Amino acid sequence: MSDEPLFATLTDVALRDAWTHEAHRFTPWLAANLDRLADVIGMPLELTGTEMRVGTFSADILARNAADDSVVLIENQLEGSDHTHLGQIMTYLAGLEAQTMIWVAPSFRDEHLSAIRWLNEHTVDPFAFFAVRIRVVRIADSPFAPLFEVIERPNNWDRQVSEKKRATEGDRSELGKHRLAFWTHFCTRYPDQGTPGAASSRWAALPGTDLLLVQYLSRNGVGVFVRPPRGGSDEELEVAVRPHFDTLVSELNAKLEIALGSRFDTDPHDVANWDRMADWLDQQTKAYQAAFARLRSQSATSKWEVEP
Repeated sequence: MSDEPLFATLTDVALRDAWTHEAHRFTPWLAANLDRLADVIGMPLELTGTEMRVGTFSADILARNAADDSVVLIENQLEGSDHTHLGQIMTYLAGLEAQTMIWVAPSFRDEHLSAIRWLNEHTVDPFAFFAVRIRVVRIADSPFAPLFEVIERPNNWDRQVSEKKRATEGDRSELGKHRLAFWTHFCTRYPDQGTPGAASSRWAALPGTDLLLVQYLSRNGVGVFVRPPRGGSDEELEVAVRPHFDTLVSELNAKLEIALGSRFDTDPHDVANWDRMADWLDQQTKAYQAAFARLRSQSATSKWEVEP
C-alpha cells in the first residue's frame, strides 16, 4: 500500500454557480457570514441591515465595527467593479456617515483600485477603504469554498490594527462592559424582554409576522427599527410594510431613515439616563409589537412573511 498522499487540483467556480442572484442570494449570504470577511479585514463586524436606503439608492450591507461602534459600509458584486458602484459608494458614505468602506467583487479595474488607493492616501483616520476580491473554489466534487483576498487597504493597516488592538484593548473591554451593564439594567427592569448580552443590539419578535424589531444601544442613545428575518432583504421588507407605512409612521411617530424605526437621543454613558432609556425601549418595543399585530389581524390578505 502506497504512503504517497493523494493530490487534487483546486479549481475556480463561477460566482453565479454559487449565488444565482446578487441581491437575493449573494448579499444575504454575505450578511450571514460577516465573520469570514471580518477575519481577512482584521475588524470585528456586526450586521446592522441589508439593502439600506440612501435616497433613491440601496446600500448592500451596513454593519458596525464592534470595537468602536463605528459604521461600516459593504458593497458587494457578482461582476467586476464598475463606475456605477464607485459613485454609489461615495453617496452612501455621506448618507450613512460610514467610516469604513469595503468593496467586494470578483475583479477590479485598475482605475477603481487607484481610486481606493487615492482615498486611503488623502483621507484621515478613522476613514478606511478596502477592495476585497471574492473567489469560490472547490476540489473535484467537494462543497464550494469562498475565499476573500484584500487587494487594497489603508497604508500600514496591519500595523494599525495591531497598535489599536494593544492601545484599545481596555477600551473595547470597557465598551463590552458598558453594553452588558445597560442591557442587564434593561432586562432587570423589564424581565419579559429576555436576557442581557454584550452586543450593541438585540432582536425582538413582531407577533403575527416573521419580521424582527431590533433594539440597539449606540453612542448617541437607544433606538429600534424593523428588519427582515435572516435571509430576507429590505426590498422584500418594504413590499410587506409599504401598504401600512403611513399608519405605522403616524401611530408610532416613526421615521424612515435607513429603516423604519424610532430613536431616543441621550447620553448613554450617564447611568442617570438608563431608567428613561429602558422605559423608552420597553414602551417602543411593545408599541411596535401591538401595531404590527393589530394591522396583521386587520389585513388577513396582506403579505407579512418575507421569503428567504
